[in-house]
Amino acid sequence: MPNNPQTKAPNEMDVHVGSRIRLKRALMGVSQSTLAQGLGVSFQQVQKYEKGLNRIGSSRLQAIADILGVPVSWFFEEALGGLSKAKAPEFVGEGESARFLNSAEGLALNRSFVRIHDPKLRTKIIHLVQALAKEPLG
Repeated sequence: MPNNPQTKAPNEMDVHVGSRIRLKRALMGVSQSTLAQGLGVSFQQVQKYEKGLNRIGSSRLQAIADILGVPVSWFFEEALGGLSKAKAPEFVGEGESARFLNSAEGLALNRSFVRIHDPKLRTKIIHLVQALAKEPLG
């Protein structure tokens, strides 16, 4: 009998959860190796989780949430298809935002921005960026 391996595409929800893990881990400055050590798995396993290639069991997801300091529900926020019709408009463009937040530029911008403690200065920076992007203030 010939061996005919089939390549299965990752499940969309697994990819979403994995991208949220990567986002939170990167925003916190936690390496894949550090997260893997906390979970008792290899960093390659964490890579597979983040890409959605391997599914994450509920107890493992709870452990990841504990290490990253978020509730398990955080990993499912903004998931396509997981929103009620009433909430969907809040997340228009979420895919674009998530891609940016997962980029090197997005991570650098976020890390720097959270270190600004003056709320008035933060607001001025937001207004500046909105003006540069030609978006309405408000």
